[in-house]
Amino acid sequence: MDDSSHTPSEISRRRVVQLLGAGAVMATAGTTMTGTTAAAHSGAWSGLVAAVLDETDAETNARGLRTLLENAGFAVITLNPNQGVRYQAAPSPQPPAVAAVAATANGVQEVALVAFGSFAGTLSSYSTFETGQRASLQDFVKAGGVVLDLAQPDRPGSGVPYLPVFDYQYDAVPMHAVRTDYDSNTIYPVDTNHPLVKPLAVSTAAATSGQVLTGRRTRRSDGGYEKKLWTSWESLGAWAEMRVLLSCVPGTTGFPAALVEGRHEKGRYLVSSLTIDKCYAADGTTPVESAAAVEDSHTFFNALTGYVQKVRASSAPGVSTTPSPKAGPLVGDVDETTARIWARPGVNRTAYPTWKCQVSGGAVNQPADRTVTAANDETVLFDVTGLTPDTDYTFTITCTTPDAPSVPLTGKFRTAPVATAATKVTLGVGSCAHSISNPVWARIIENGCEGFVMLGDTPYADRGLSFKGGTPPTDTEVLTKARRTHREFLAAPGIDNLVRSMPVWGTWDDHDYGANGSDGTFVKKDLFRQVFVDYRANASFGHATNGTQAVTGRGPGEGIYTSFRRGPVEVFLIDPRWFSNSGSNPRVCMGSVQKDWLFGKLKASTAKFKVLASGMTWYDKAGPESDDWFTYQAERAELFKHIRDNNIKGCVLLSGDIHVSRTLKNHGDPNVGYDLWEFVVSPLHDKTAADVHHVGTPPVGLVDKVAEPRTFLKLEADTSTATQAKLTATWINAAGKAVIGPLVLTAAQLGY
Repeated sequence: MDDSSHTPSEISRRRVVQLLGAGAVMATAGTTMTGTTAAAHSGAWSGLVAAVLDETDAETNARGLRTLLENAGFAVITLNPNQGVRYQAAPSPQPPAVAAVAATANGVQEVALVAFGSFAGTLSSYSTFETGQRASLQDFVKAGGVVLDLAQPDRPGSGVPYLPVFDYQYDAVPMHAVRTDYDSNTIYPVDTNHPLVKPLAVSTAAATSGQVLTGRRTRRSDGGYEKKLWTSWESLGAWAEMRVLLSCVPGTTGFPAALVEGRHEKGRYLVSSLTIDKCYAADGTTPVESAAAVEDSHTFFNALTGYVQKVRASSAPGVSTTPSPKAGPLVGDVDETTARIWARPGVNRTAYPTWKCQVSGGAVNQPADRTVTAANDETVLFDVTGLTPDTDYTFTITCTTPDAPSVPLTGKFRTAPVATAATKVTLGVGSCAHSISNPVWARIIENGCEGFVMLGDTPYADRGLSFKGGTPPTDTEVLTKARRTHREFLAAPGIDNLVRSMPVWGTWDDHDYGANGSDGTFVKKDLFRQVFVDYRANASFGHATNGTQAVTGRGPGEGIYTSFRRGPVEVFLIDPRWFSNSGSNPRVCMGSVQKDWLFGKLKASTAKFKVLASGMTWYDKAGPESDDWFTYQAERAELFKHIRDNNIKGCVLLSGDIHVSRTLKNHGDPNVGYDLWEFVVSPLHDKTAADVHHVGTPPVGLVDKVAEPRTFLKLEADTSTATQAKLTATWINAAGKAVIGPLVLTAAQLGY
């Protein structure tokens, strides 16, 4: 982690140890406090076995997980990272010592609980276990086991890697939990009746009113660093399909969270940032915390025993998930001199209403502060001006209220080169993505993409909404669920890093426009548009309701079409959904205003390469679905004629949607005066067309194809050399392997 962006109190705890040295660590560890001894908390034997991976805290020399669990009635074994785990189906009738030995007798660890102690995520054995035994851990939970993960890896922004990925479906999202760099000593109950929360003593003291776990103490200061073991270390900033039980701030949003719960079939995952297991010295019996803090720790772990028993008996409360409130930041449209930056801070908008964005790296006019409002689902959008072309910038979004309980929102971007410069620009393109951790997002960054285009179904915003008969969802249901899906998408591990690291432009396809296969007659389209414009930062979103100008703000409008220029390439993000009517005669796709805009922009463009991007394919899918440009072939022919009649060179077509990647040449006899190529890229998720739907007979003009999951298109526009300008397209999978291409098109091949 780069320490330069943090104040001393925010610097990584392991880095503090490195800076101060072992002597300081031992001195700190020697400052112990008197508490209640472990023996005083001895509990009844439950017959259950727990496998534990613990870590002595390098700064305070504290630990205690084994002690706490043994005193809560568990027999404890040390987790073997090279051996799988299996659910303990019945309590052991044997004494704890015998039960512990028997738990590993059959070459597998047969337990009721797997527990990772605070900071165990820094151990190599943690990585060895979660990668090598991930399947057995998930099977263990499915059968009824419980996992308690306190294992802060000291890598803010990292997700808990072993959480389950469910089967592909629109109404369920794989759970995830992401740790942040936010630490806290204030812990508040969110779900006050939950069996893990209800037993905790709630403070009535004025300074800590309403808080739990308040007994922990601050340790001595040394060299300007106040060294304490925060009650919540690397608090949770994003999650999906999990319920928040404890939070670092009061209120019901749960952000930042300190303890979350997720259900997987019969069992449960508990992910936490709490350090309450660190209450004893390395001997496991000498308290290093106050009596109140030790009592709090034992109360929690005693409650954990009862909770595990309830899960085993199928009597634990159901898990109604808490929407993850934070998303972003996201870098949107960036040109030579301006940038749009978006975020959803996720804290109480009444207490912390105003936010600022500080941009650094070169010449800049700092954007005006923004106020969070319910109208835009508590999102903020900053417009930055006065930038220098082809220059790197960084930014930080913070609340203007002092001491706001929020994680600093940081990111970076590079402005576009001067349009006429001889240069090389690399863009990534993809479609069809779910709100899950996915290695393809890291490959996009690693392959040098300086911007990314989302071609639609990014995300599946209709998840959990049915428009196929019966009672349709209410407007409130549509807004609530679609907003939640967008939040979870932008907060998912991998996606979150990409969208704050480069400009991102987006259009929609059917599942983020509305319902599967829907056209402009879809009755709820205005609600999905409202959500889309609140969660993207394009330069514009279609046109005003009077049809006269582009909508650059986030109010009402028609469609979401837009365009952007980056060096030698101009991308036209066409909206083929909002205005379309497949039942009209003649059939209409773009509508008159959008068509006039596109024809005018194409004719005026001076870009060497012009990319016509559409969520749906330009060719006939020839299957049971008809949402493609072949359905609107008269309007498509009109577009091709406009290109030919106006001698518009350098055009290529781009599409997604079908969960298969393809290249096509001159499909539909476009006759534009040169070969017209279509690049199809899909999907970013892990299900190809064979898993989802039929994509029809291979089309005329098909050159290459691959049904490869987790694939993006790397598009390079190069005018930097004395030789002929070229456009290179390469389809790359999550392993970093090219699955189609590189396909190189020279300027001469595109009409020059």
